[in-house]
Amino acid sequence: MTTLKKVGFIGTGIMGAAMAGHLMDAGFDVSVYNRTKSKAQALIERGAKWCDTVGECAKGQDVVITIVGYPKDVEQVYLGAGGIIDSAKAGAYLVDMTTSSPILAEKIFASAQAKSLHAVDAPVTGGDVGARNATLTILVGGAEDDFNTLQPIFTAMGKNIVYEGSAGAGQKTKACNQIAIAGTLAGVCEAFAYAKASGLDVEKVYSAIATGAAGSFQMTNVARKGLDGNFNPGFMLKHFGKDLAIGTETATAYGASLPILAMVLHEIRKLEAAGNGDLGTQALLKYYGVK
Repeated sequence: MTTLKKVGFIGTGIMGAAMAGHLMDAGFDVSVYNRTKSKAQALIERGAKWCDTVGECAKGQDVVITIVGYPKDVEQVYLGAGGIIDSAKAGAYLVDMTTSSPILAEKIFASAQAKSLHAVDAPVTGGDVGARNATLTILVGGAEDDFNTLQPIFTAMGKNIVYEGSAGAGQKTKACNQIAIAGTLAGVCEAFAYAKASGLDVEKVYSAIATGAAGSFQMTNVARKGLDGNFNPGFMLKHFGKDLAIGTETATAYGASLPILAMVLHEIRKLEAAGNGDLGTQALLKYYGVK
């Protein structure tokens, strides 16, 4: 049986810092890299080893995990000169937990395979709360044997860990998740926009519908925060826009028509242009004039 001990963790932002901390709690020897070192400081103070470059963080590790911003960042850290694939030791496991392009995930898988590396795409859902509580849902694409070997890594960070299929399947499933959220969140915002426009008390409407057939996580956990005037990000609007853009672009490649997704992405882009990109996804209420 393969023993995994040394982990390089690249990307210690809102999600990554908590996830790397859980790996340390589980007894893994964790090295970290982040473009902004201060975001890794708490982990360093707990005993994580700081690395000055992506390549240094990948070198000699049993597992290299990434959770960075955008597909272009994923491509750079994996396929760029001196990046992960150039630097990782033969036999290492590469785990991209960024929400990224399934087409890019397939490309990374093939490049890793050519160098005797094991690459999986493993995007997560559950937001900052799931990351802090180690209750993330982890959606995995790649070789099933690699998925099985990586179970101790995944179980340190999440609860619902699902093997979705071959390379790219984790990213495709995450796109399905974000597509479903987009329509649900927009519907919730429209409901409260209608309530406000028609002269109803929005709070009374919320109390009446939140626990019935119209209820959802997006209503009670996301929109609720916005209705309370709290737009701090559990998940930034600009990152949601990135995810929806991946969905629209790959839907075109796969021949799927997703008009609701395109509509919500348009709304998010308008909010971003108005300077709201760093707010939480509950800021979609602002587009509809509810807040």
